[in-house]
Amino acid sequence: MLIRAKLVSEQDVQKALQRLSLCGGRLGENLVAIGALTKDQLEKFLHRTPREPENIAATGLDEVDLLSLLLKLMYVNRLQTVRQFADSIKLPYNIVLELTRMAVDRLYLQNLGARQGDSLIDMVYQFTDEGRRYVIDAMNRLHYVGPAPVTLDEFNQQVNMQKLTNELVTPEKIKAATTGLSFDERIIEQAGPALNSGRAMLLYGPPGNGKTTVAQRFASVFSDVIYVPYAVMVEGQIIRVHDPSIHLPLEGADIEDENTFSVVKSQTYDARWVPCQRPFVITGGELTLEMLDLRYDPTGHYYEAPLHMKALGGTFLIDDFGRQIVSPTNLLNRWIVPLEGKVDYLKLHTGKTFSIPFEELVIFSTNLEPEDLMDPAFLRRLPYKIEVGPPTVLHYARIFESECQKQKIEMSEEIFEVIVQKITVEKQLELAAYHPRFIVDQVISTCRFMREPPHFEPRFIDYAIDNLRVKQSTSKKVTQARV
Repeated sequence: MLIRAKLVSEQDVQKALQRLSLCGGRLGENLVAIGALTKDQLEKFLHRTPREPENIAATGLDEVDLLSLLLKLMYVNRLQTVRQFADSIKLPYNIVLELTRMAVDRLYLQNLGARQGDSLIDMVYQFTDEGRRYVIDAMNRLHYVGPAPVTLDEFNQQVNMQKLTNELVTPEKIKAATTGLSFDERIIEQAGPALNSGRAMLLYGPPGNGKTTVAQRFASVFSDVIYVPYAVMVEGQIIRVHDPSIHLPLEGADIEDENTFSVVKSQTYDARWVPCQRPFVITGGELTLEMLDLRYDPTGHYYEAPLHMKALGGTFLIDDFGRQIVSPTNLLNRWIVPLEGKVDYLKLHTGKTFSIPFEELVIFSTNLEPEDLMDPAFLRRLPYKIEVGPPTVLHYARIFESECQKQKIEMSEEIFEVIVQKITVEKQLELAAYHPRFIVDQVISTCRFMREPPHFEPRFIDYAIDNLRVKQSTSKKVTQARV
């Protein structure tokens, strides 16, 4: 892509690769080191924004498909002016004006004049009888009504431009992202290389120690703006990609709309792409193999992108791994090719198969024994395995102190020692990171019920700790004793 943008030559890349093999680092860093381009040029190239097409041909889409989409938007949303058309289809005014003239020439629309001023974009249009018949037929063929899609090539290129490994993760960034959490500092040292590599990660350990929270904080380390299309067109089929519940948009002021590499300098930002934070997608026991394939809507005749496609450029967390309806083996087999080759293959109902880059951080999180879930071959494909174990007494005390400060309740050292004694000796439980919040919430709820100010009292503490684990029946204890 750098060569195509005429920023470097093939010889420059070869020299940089030779230096990389000797000194390490990344290709971009080595290109800067040999003077092939400046650091500023590299940064602008890696973070450039999609540019709007200058004409219909530049969209890569058939003009008939665009015309049908425009008329459907008019029909469903009751649009009348070119300004409204452009806002809905997310294409520049010159293209929308051309499509509108095309519709008028084909007698699908008629011009009713301008309501305000003489501007072409404020002209009012309405359907002719022929236009209504055409748009109803178009709705029956494809019910997708939304912004214009981008081509598969454009989508793949943009995904490759905004991969996670473009960002450099430092210990300081991880510490800032995990502020407020108390855990073993070695986890940061283990996570850093995993986050920089963009390779899959396994978080394992007993339940209740914050694996999901740690995964979310790791994902927040990445701060680049990425661009997600509303939809992608593949072989004439529409795939909806943008999901408001996953892709959190950024305000216009947060987007730097600069592109020194644009051939047409007057081009501006392509509104078919939504500037977003890097997505964080989490799925748990509900995950099935079907959710990792394109979902075809037989009524609307378009597709919904699978979860991992929506997570491109971000993080995909498979929580509670091993507790899905589908067997762990089948699920792992589905991920072998994407994790190994950084490419995934999806299939349309027409039988056409196409590939997309698999540029995202996949995190498996489980409280089961990893060796019981995965065979050695797959464990090898997870190069980073991080144990999120139970907290030490020191970390446990810090978590308790933080929760007490939040809830404005005082706890003495004696009370803390009593709690630890009851949990570890009387209940024979391991300390877990979720205990402090659980116990504090339970004590405060009891105080509120008793109409007393929040405070720790022995019997209130007993009630809370009893709720950590159900009492065993006498018969079961006798049976265990005999065994």
